[in-house]
Amino acid sequence: MPKKDKREEIDQTDYDPVPIDLENMTSISDSTENLLDDDPMMSRIKPSNERLWYVVHCYSGQENKVRHAVEQRIETMGMRDKIYDVIVPTEEEIEVKDGKRRTVEKRVFPGYILVEMKMDEDSWYVVRNTPGVTGFVGMGNEPTPLRPEEVKAIIDRMSEGAPKVKVNFKIGQKVRIIDGPFNDFIGTVAAIDPDKSKVRVMVNFFGRDTPVELDFLEVEKASNQ
Repeated sequence: MPKKDKREEIDQTDYDPVPIDLENMTSISDSTENLLDDDPMMSRIKPSNERLWYVVHCYSGQENKVRHAVEQRIETMGMRDKIYDVIVPTEEEIEVKDGKRRTVEKRVFPGYILVEMKMDEDSWYVVRNTPGVTGFVGMGNEPTPLRPEEVKAIIDRMSEGAPKVKVNFKIGQKVRIIDGPFNDFIGTVAAIDPDKSKVRVMVNFFGRDTPVELDFLEVEKASNQ
């Protein structure tokens, strides 16, 4: 995923969407033709017949709500032939708290959703005017699709088998061992190996600092840290 400083979010100011009778609308084209002509963003839209993925900025914490709203507008406004998929990139993560493990779903890019679509005035209008959406992400002043390798990296990350372990400690901090022969010992983190999900902790054992290699799930941040 490109760093945020290389992309600009387009037209993220607050706006008052033009009221639309969604129940009686079967196609967006005729009903919005005049509205689109008056929108300065239309000059920035480059129509494309390719199915491409775009990054859409929305209010943080409302990603699933916005995804559902976009999907509803796609159905109601008859845009299945131009907007194909909407996803909120997530991954599973294991966190340890108070000695208990739990698996949580973590948003990979808080405040963003991904939309697969053929970009033109109609499809742009449907997505951009969804409540909670604040703009497309792009280079310069136009929505820019993700590169294929970027899409693959995101999908691969979402489909990884084993959930990642959330690390809430860092080198030099005190941790409590919660499993194994050193259970309840307090030690200092000496090294962290994220690739192997291992941590080396220095434990005072019989008056000597002894290095102990542990799994991420076998330690937790000491309560006084």
